[in-house]
Amino acid sequence: MNKEEFINEVKKLGIEVTDDQLLMLDKYYNLLIEWNEKINLTAITEEKDVYLKHFYDSLTISKIVDLSLDLSICDVGSGAGFPGIVLKIFFPNLKIKLIDSLQKRINFLNLVIKELSLSNISCEHARMEDYSRINEEKYDLITARAVANLGILSEISVKALKINGFLVFMKGKCDEELNNFLKKSNNLNLCLEKKEEFLLPFENSVRSLIMLKKVSKTSNKYPRRMDIIKKEYII
Repeated sequence: MNKEEFINEVKKLGIEVTDDQLLMLDKYYNLLIEWNEKINLTAITEEKDVYLKHFYDSLTISKIVDLSLDLSICDVGSGAGFPGIVLKIFFPNLKIKLIDSLQKRINFLNLVIKELSLSNISCEHARMEDYSRINEEKYDLITARAVANLGILSEISVKALKINGFLVFMKGKCDEELNNFLKKSNNLNLCLEKKEEFLLPFENSVRSLIMLKKVSKTSNKYPRRMDIIKKEYII
């Protein structure tokens, strides 16, 4: 995906791309490639692939979330900043927290935020299961992109989500994983609000957006120990 194709495809999502946003993406891409030589941020390094599989893909969450609202968002396992930093570039109204368990990735994310002069976005070096326990019902929306199993992500995140807020997970084909989770998730007080499956432009790989709504307060027994969570949800 070249930049012209990126602009055209993003426009189909209802998002207009400005010159300033393109400059920020260029700077972001250059920082990503520079730092990827020091730490493992991504296996995807060709510019056309980054624009498709990271930048464009991050924005597809707009298919099921109204990002024009003043939402507080937590991006779990943000890694190199997808989708969190891309969302901030295009929707400066959002208030975003990036969570990652590796300090080196946090250092990279902090540098990107500084170099792009982004505001109302910050990073936390933490495991989400620990972070959510001390940040109960703080966020309108919690996202994660290609991070872990749906059940694991839901349990470690749900306590930090406001009642009537949403978990939105960005994954590939995941019908079996979702069905398995829905059979076991009653105690988390989550319900499936929406699922959208589509093909990524040009390469036609399957993408899924899973939106789960928190309908009532999360029990204090969650999240459980990670070994217990994994045993329950891994197929």
